[in-house]
Amino acid sequence: MSKTISEVSLRTKGILPIQKLKVLKEAGVISGVDNHPIQGDQFQPNSIDLRLGEKAYRVRSSFLPENETVQQKIDKLHQYSFSIEDGAVLEPNCVYIIPLLEKLKMPASHFSPQKKLFNGNGDQTVRLVSAENLTAKANPKSTTGRLDIFTRVITDYSHRFEEIEPGFEGNLYLEVVPKSFPIKVRTGQRLNQLRIRHGHTVLTDQDLLRVHSGDPLLFDESGEPMPLDDVKVNNGLFLSVNLKGDESDILGYKAKKHRDLIDLDKINHYEVSDFWEPIRAASEDHLILEPEAFYIFASKERCRIPKHLAAEMIAYDTGSGELRTHYAGFFDSGFGGSVDDGGARAVLEVRSHDVPFLIEHGQTFCSMTFEPNSELPDIVYGSDIKSNYQGQGLKLGKHFKQ
Repeated sequence: MSKTISEVSLRTKGILPIQKLKVLKEAGVISGVDNHPIQGDQFQPNSIDLRLGEKAYRVRSSFLPENETVQQKIDKLHQYSFSIEDGAVLEPNCVYIIPLLEKLKMPASHFSPQKKLFNGNGDQTVRLVSAENLTAKANPKSTTGRLDIFTRVITDYSHRFEEIEPGFEGNLYLEVVPKSFPIKVRTGQRLNQLRIRHGHTVLTDQDLLRVHSGDPLLFDESGEPMPLDDVKVNNGLFLSVNLKGDESDILGYKAKKHRDLIDLDKINHYEVSDFWEPIRAASEDHLILEPEAFYIFASKERCRIPKHLAAEMIAYDTGSGELRTHYAGFFDSGFGGSVDDGGARAVLEVRSHDVPFLIEHGQTFCSMTFEPNSELPDIVYGSDIKSNYQGQGLKLGKHFKQ
């Protein structure tokens, strides 16, 4: 006898949390390709990790398919292909397209699917109710950005990277461009993640200030909530760069050029000094960035993401195009811990283009936009799920010895 085990109302707008993503997987909206089913540890509080497939294509240039499939574009641009099942090296500043092990069957505007599952008690029905405007967005994982690996998801007939519209059905592809270091990749590794949202409800600046007044989002360097008058908002919550510290404190890192490869399977393995030049505190509170060099800094402010919200960090548009900040954007519910924990610094990935660029302590570097979760996630970012960057200060990727 059939019975409903999970009726998931999608009338509430917002980011779908882990428990709803699992239901979408059971309903066939998210699935694995061939013999690669979705694994339980791919699910994060507000997203699902995407896995590299079995083959990589070296192509002449980046592209958007627009009026074609991704494979048709690959056929026009590819130079060669190779298996990554046993591991293979991707060279810096070369463009690779890697089919992912996940595919999507996004519902159209109005969606009420039923999926029958079987257990010892008979069929059970999973039902999704009125899922209007269900869209998805991808972003690099934190470690991907900290390794200066430029990635973005591409889908058939799309005119935008990373964004997936209602009704899309098909495979996912990842563009991968290592920038500073050669990297060794392997089938199943996870460089990107996908969020699914019902509607697109970004908190207004007034909403952000109201939330901060009762459930602080930003903290000063001592971990105390920032006064409301000091919180800067303009279509998002602004963060600035930290360039002050005690003498000899490390305030940032600059990637060394012409280094050995980084095997993404090797965690806590590489010496920091082999790949990074430390930037230490000095009497000046400014720094001139070298053109096309890659830097890691930390935010001056400490931030936290309350359980009912999810956030995305976006680059601050200087209007000049000369400064690129932050490649990896998703911040999960629970990042930064509780109010008593005083938040955590955001790590900023920075590259100056074309010309040397002066940055100063406290200079605006990026902003965070916030969206509500459609319901509270069953788990949040933190030690319970072994999150790598909870409570972080300035922290390099997990592949380097801490």
